[in-house]
Amino acid sequence: MPPFLHPIEDPADPRIEAYLDIRERDLKGRGGRFVVEGEVVLQTALKLGRFAIESILIGENRVVPLADLLAGVPTSIPIYVATRAVLDRIAGFPMHRGILAIGLRGEPASPESLLAGMPENALVVGLSGIANHDNIGGIFRNCAAFGVDGVLIDAASCDPLYRKAIRVSAGATLVTPFAQGGDIAMLCDALLAHGFEVLATSPAGRETLHDVAPRKRQAVLFGAEGPGLPGGILSRLRSLRLDMRGGFDSLNVATTSGIVLHHLAR
Repeated sequence: MPPFLHPIEDPADPRIEAYLDIRERDLKGRGGRFVVEGEVVLQTALKLGRFAIESILIGENRVVPLADLLAGVPTSIPIYVATRAVLDRIAGFPMHRGILAIGLRGEPASPESLLAGMPENALVVGLSGIANHDNIGGIFRNCAAFGVDGVLIDAASCDPLYRKAIRVSAGATLVTPFAQGGDIAMLCDALLAHGFEVLATSPAGRETLHDVAPRKRQAVLFGAEGPGLPGGILSRLRSLRLDMRGGFDSLNVATTSGIVLHHLAR
């Protein structure tokens, strides 16, 4: 085994304490840490991510396939290796991917600081009450694909650094800048104060997507499936809809975000 790899034989080894009982800690929270899972996400985190990686834990059967990736890891980041049996005991469930890492959240950005650093031409997404981690991950993946400059998330939405959200986003939550806190009305006020045209999406939107042209500073808000955006937000903003056939009036919010962002992307 290469000398930069540190074997772990005991699940109680204090060096890998942050990896214990992953699913239970997903629910309880990890304070200033989060979990990265899978090769694609780890590669993104190391090469493009905005967050520091504290350590890496892999199954010994992944050492050879990941040799090139591991060789490029800075020496300041310890890489721990365990057998499949030990790795499963550490995680608390079968680790089929066999690749984990611990990231550090650092100091969270505020909506104000995020907007203050925006370029003159900017596209921003605002999220209200998005409580499903698959949807958060899918939206962030679309944001990365279409060059969104930042995402504002209200306090009622789930954490984009939750393990499943990161995985579904293919690492995009580690790349696209975001700030979370407050309610959607506060985030809307901040966007307007920074010169953004703010659009609200709704099945009952007064205009269709094709009526909307991209502008230099533009933001688009998405609400949770079902309740959608608050009525007060819809009444004060330019609202848009996607026209559909077959009696359907809405799509999955992540799917909707992909269509809207493709249209607005500059």
